[in-house]
Amino acid sequence: MKKISLMLVLVMILSAFMAGCGDSGADSGALPEKIIVGVFEPLTGANAGGGELELQGIELAHEMFPTVTIDGTEIPVELAIADNKSDKTEASNAARNLVDSKGAHIVVGSWGSGFSMAAGPIFEDSEVPAIGTSCTNPLVTKGMPYYFRVCFIDPFQGTVMAKYAFDEGFKKIAVVQEVSNDYAVSLAAFFKDAFTELTGDDNCIVSTLNYNTNDQDFSAQLTDIKNSGAEAIFAPGNFTETALLMKQARELGIDLQFLGGDTWETPPLLEIAGDAAEGAVYSSFYDPAAPLTEMTATFLDAYAAKYGDEQPAGVTACGFDAYLLALDAIQRAGSADGPAIRDTLAETKDFEGAAGFVTLDENGDAIKPAVIKTVKDGQFVYKSFVEPF
Repeated sequence: MKKISLMLVLVMILSAFMAGCGDSGADSGALPEKIIVGVFEPLTGANAGGGELELQGIELAHEMFPTVTIDGTEIPVELAIADNKSDKTEASNAARNLVDSKGAHIVVGSWGSGFSMAAGPIFEDSEVPAIGTSCTNPLVTKGMPYYFRVCFIDPFQGTVMAKYAFDEGFKKIAVVQEVSNDYAVSLAAFFKDAFTELTGDDNCIVSTLNYNTNDQDFSAQLTDIKNSGAEAIFAPGNFTETALLMKQARELGIDLQFLGGDTWETPPLLEIAGDAAEGAVYSSFYDPAAPLTEMTATFLDAYAAKYGDEQPAGVTACGFDAYLLALDAIQRAGSADGPAIRDTLAETKDFEGAAGFVTLDENGDAIKPAVIKTVKDGQFVYKSFVEPF
């Protein structure tokens, strides 16, 4: 009898222990003590200027909204910053660091489509959703169900600038592309296709010339353009090389209109190009003069309080919006679980950001307007607003 009782006690103890283990397993779905938002940006290397502008917006949003509420529980949010170093290989390493070492629940970034494309498979394999800030190449999200973005994409941006060129009366355009840059090659291709369709002339692109990231001498490309009959130059490259291209064009007596894309909107372009940038026209994500949202005023007031009267870049607003959308998705999901956040992100409609309302399509791409801006008196100045089409 004693042996039976002893055995019964042992069974009860073991059962209680196993039940305790089972409870621990159930608690694995409990809310975390903090939410980790990974920041995936080029903070060194050729694209550091753009990454720093986006980081400004992300950090500003985090200061304003440092917590997220899940099922009535307020949880602090921590930023985990990883530098992708303006390099595709380093981008993969940075993405792996965010999901494996930093424990990111969600990631925002990056400036530079190629870096986002390199990181996409890692985020998908780890089931960690990512929200692109200004990565406009369609391949960032295509076939990547864990990648979304708050910016428009290159087919739209390319068409916007092609239509602008056509409406301005240009018939012959030279294209100069940063061939080592996925963004530049993609945007150039969409521009050329749209402009050819608008003009009905298969010879409207008189020259397509290449250069590589970090090149500094563009005399060969510009000599070709000078003899090509071009009426304007479309140059959707990085800000540093584009600024040098502008400056050297003017030195060679080439006074053609420069047209470009969203990567231009950084202080270094104005600093390096100087007067050579005057009159250049490009597409961007945002301008406070455009019809946007009530969050725009909130963003501008907070930016002015932190950084002064200087106007924030479009990509800064995109960084701000990506962080806010990340928190919004977590709150709507009521969970820190990656697949749950992903599914909620995919349902985003009419999210109010500083750079406009965001509705995500079936690819995770934002259906958003664009603005056209110019360089006037050494400043980026609003020209017009273009609705999605």
